[in-house]
Amino acid sequence: MASLWYCVAVLGLVAGVSVNADMKLDCKGGFVTLVWTDGRSQMDTSLLRLGSCFPTSLTDREAVFTVDFNDCNFRRLVTGKRLIYSNDLTYITPPNSVIPSYIDLIVCEYERPRDWYPLVYEPVFSTYGLEELVFHIGLMNADFSGPAESTRFPLGSIIAIMASVEQQTHQPLLLLIDECVAATTPELQPESALYPLITNKGCLVDSKKSRSKFEPRQKTSEIRLSLQAFKFAVGGEVFIHCSLVAWDPNSLGNTKKACHYIKDYGWELIDDPTHSSLCDCCESSCKARKTRDLVAGKHGAVQNVVLGPLTITD
Repeated sequence: MASLWYCVAVLGLVAGVSVNADMKLDCKGGFVTLVWTDGRSQMDTSLLRLGSCFPTSLTDREAVFTVDFNDCNFRRLVTGKRLIYSNDLTYITPPNSVIPSYIDLIVCEYERPRDWYPLVYEPVFSTYGLEELVFHIGLMNADFSGPAESTRFPLGSIIAIMASVEQQTHQPLLLLIDECVAATTPELQPESALYPLITNKGCLVDSKKSRSKFEPRQKTSEIRLSLQAFKFAVGGEVFIHCSLVAWDPNSLGNTKKACHYIKDYGWELIDDPTHSSLCDCCESSCKARKTRDLVAGKHGAVQNVVLGPLTITD
């Protein structure tokens, strides 16, 4: 994990309420310990929450949280040199309480390692004979040799994205991107502005009107995508929502593929150009031709991920 720059607890919205409390924050590599001690006998420490998490241990005067950054709905912000995790410590009081509800901001800030990219999926299931799968996705520099130095991309420049899946056994898997859309919100909502990138079960539709493309594979468990920065939410926050698929490499089909469009050639299947006919449906609707394609649990695993925020500039 990163070496620690500093960790702080920024007391938040109602400073006068928490003045009698003592809060100790210890930011570790991958997790945080927060100890809240209050001298007021009327305070119910069981009503404290760190994000979505209950206290790890409790007494009448003290609440202790020891939690992982992947839990409790921690927010993560990645900049060129910093990795910042934040969350809200809340105290929600019952009706008629003499102590008002309040919220404190908790922040842990680290130096960003050069070889770090975000873990976006916790291993929680077994599939295709594997005990666990761990998915990664991150912004990379232009030659994919390390993480991007910035999350700001001038219009027309290349946004390099790499996704991978860690395999815990010898059984090989092929990583694909089923769908991908840019949005103005970290969660897809009816009011979210959208920009389609990959649709129709692995068709990089943005490549028909730009220099966007899949890069040649270095390994089956990894996929690299070069997106030309598109005119969407310019100057604002952009989040890229994707559906990653870890699949049997011997079971490519109309619905399990990675295709991009090459000018004056047409659609190309990046894993085997001689079978680029699998990409023909990118111009219509890609539907499963085999029953086994419909049962993802038997041949692979699907995980939705979010990358961002990033900013596209003029």
